Amino acid sequence: MTTTTTARLQLKGITKRYPSVVANSEVSLTVMPGETHAVLGENGAGKSTLMKIIYGSVKPDAGSVVFNGEPVHIRNPQEARAMGISMVFQHFSLFDTITVAENVWLGLARTLSLAEVTRSIVSKAQEYGLDIDPARPVHTLSVGEMQRVEIIRALLTNPQLLILDEPTSVLTPQAVDKLFIVLKKLASEGCSILYISHKLHEIRELCTACTVLRGGKVTGVC
Repeated sequence: MTTTTTARLQLKGITKRYPSVVANSEVSLTVMPGETHAVLGENGAGKSTLMKIIYGSVKPDAGSVVFNGEPVHIRNPQEARAMGISMVFQHFSLFDTITVAENVWLGLARTLSLAEVTRSIVSKAQEYGLDIDPARPVHTLSVGEMQRVEIIRALLTNPQLLILDEPTSVLTPQAVDKLFIVLKKLASEGCSILYISHKLHEIRELCTACTVLRGGKVTGVC
């Protein structure tokens, strides 16, 4: 008797048109549980648009999204997070003048108190080796530390799928090494990861599957 594992995410024929360009043209891909799946392509290939569709911040013109075997219509990032989809953007969305804990608190459910969120940050930071002080103002953090804040905020939503858009573009080699340790641990726990990049050496080290985009179309799968 054989068992079939349900895909974490399936995109089927996703198309997104803008007045001057077709950002995505009939894009299909499948991500399995615990898989680190690279989406590879140069600037303008359609990678970021595709990820924003999955995260609910862009609406596709055609195609379908299936999450854990169920067709879904993700209307906004709040719905995505409620389903178990989180995203860390290339450009961080943090407020410089408030603390780490306050930034994370703003992005989470309103039922949680700041004290509860602070305790959760400390716990998650220890669990994943993400050294960060919840009381520090964001303007005192390095770029690598700011990314840790974004990752912790994503992890506190207990994601089943984590999307990272060009996550190493502004990191030092040491910060990249620390990031990869976290991502490998997440994947080993069953979290699926979509890793957007154009850096082949990173994809070879981290990813177990790859979809190549060019001009908004899938041109290769490996």
